[in-house]
Amino acid sequence: MKQYLLRLDDASDHMDVEKWKRMEELLDRHGVKPIFGIIPENQDPSMTSYPCNPTFWTLVHSWMEKGWEPALHGCYHTYVTEDGGINPMHSRSEFAGLPLPEQKKKISHAFHVLGTHEVKPRIFFAPSHTFDLNTLKALETETSIRIISDTIANNVYSRYGFYFIPQQSRRVRNLPLRICTFCYHPNMMTDAEFEELDSFLTEHGRNFCSFSDVRLKNRKFSLYDRLLRFLYMKKNSLKEKD
Repeated sequence: MKQYLLRLDDASDHMDVEKWKRMEELLDRHGVKPIFGIIPENQDPSMTSYPCNPTFWTLVHSWMEKGWEPALHGCYHTYVTEDGGINPMHSRSEFAGLPLPEQKKKISHAFHVLGTHEVKPRIFFAPSHTFDLNTLKALETETSIRIISDTIANNVYSRYGFYFIPQQSRRVRNLPLRICTFCYHPNMMTDAEFEELDSFLTEHGRNFCSFSDVRLKNRKFSLYDRLLRFLYMKKNSLKEKD
């Protein structure tokens, strides 16, 4: 049976509180427990225009009590290179291309910030999906995180000392994959996107699982995974050229 996961990006003390509330109510109605990415110190100018929410960390703990899984989503969510790294979904990154000491400093600080708020994430995903081997080395030495939510593949696999839960789609759709993660950014969602998600969950909610249901496998990145990645990246590069 295929498994679907929902991933929510860009939770921070600067976010669209009303849209996140709408998302929470929608997921509660369908019994879906997502992975949600926390930006430890949000300095992204596209989001710092939102008023600072002084109750953000209380909200985080209320989500965790419901079974939502917190993830470390970068450090400042600011782009400092034009490097796509080993998952070149975009040509911008907070991490890819930076020296290892600099990445260690960022990762260590980000993990510490979450720790001060009694949040110990088990999962990491980078802003714009871009990271490199130095990012993984920094995670290995500076944190206890050994799971990445990203890359294109048919199922969970292990590589570089980490488990990778693939993330293949920006919106819900019925895909012929063993496990598929749909990535949403509640801050930017339209009414139509909320309605589409609601309709899909009504029809396919039985296929959605929580992170705790995911079986982490010591499976190698297969030839089929390589083909899926090649086709996806080819399509992605053509879109950027349009």
